Amino acid sequence: MAGSLLSLSQDVSLERIMQVALERGYTAQGEMFSAADMARLAEELFQCQAELLSGGLEGENRGKILRHLTTGCPLLLPYDEDSNHEPCRRRGYKAHWAVVSGLLLGLRTGTLSPACREDGEISGLFRPGPACPPPAPHDVLEIYLLSKQGKSWRPQLWRYRQAHESNAQLTDFCPKRAGDGKVYVVPAGGVRAGLCGKTVLLRPRTAQSALPQPAGPPPAPER
Repeated sequence: MAGSLLSLSQDVSLERIMQVALERGYTAQGEMFSAADMARLAEELFQCQAELLSGGLEGENRGKILRHLTTGCPLLLPYDEDSNHEPCRRRGYKAHWAVVSGLLLGLRTGTLSPACREDGEISGLFRPGPACPPPAPHDVLEIYLLSKQGKSWRPQLWRYRQAHESNAQLTDFCPKRAGDGKVYVVPAGGVRAGLCGKTVLLRPRTAQSALPQPAGPPPAPER
C-alpha cells in the first residue's frame, strides 16, 4: 500500500520485501522491531526518501506529520494492534506496523479555507485544493488518521491521540515470543529503543535527492 502511494513504476511484492529484509538481517520471522531498519528497507525497495521521527506523534512532530499527510505522502507507524486492528496499549506485546495514508480534520466553525471544495456525495466533508494552506493548529479540534494494518481488509479511521498513546508505550518484548524458541531480530536497547515514539515518513525521491551526497559520519549502529 505504501508503495502505491509513492507512484512507483512497478509494484514490490510482499515476497520481495521479506526476501530483502531477511538478506539485510532486519528480520528473522517477519518481525520488524527497528524503525531505523524499516526506513532503510523502504528506501531500498521503494526508491523513496524515508525520514525517521523520534519523540512520538505530538509536540513538534504533530505539525510535521499533518503537513506530510496533507501532501498525499504516507507514513509507517508502529503501534500495538488490538483484536479489531485499532491501536491499543499492551506495552509492545502486540507491536505491528500500519500504513497511514491520509487524515480527517475537524475544524473550528468559520476557519475553512475558500480553497477547499465540498465533496459531491457527503455534505459537510471538504477536500483541500492545490492552493489550500494548512489550518492553524488552534483551529483543529479533532484529528483522525486513515490507517491500514496488513491483516485488515479495509482502512480505518483512528483518533490521532489514540495512535499517539499506542506508539508512545512500545517498550517491551512479548514474553510469549521470548519463550517460543524462535530467533527474532531485536535492536540494542530492545523494543523501546527500536519502536517507542518512532514514525517513518515516506516521500517520492526527487531528481535532486537521488544525486550522490557528500559522505558524512556513519549512523550509530542499533545492534
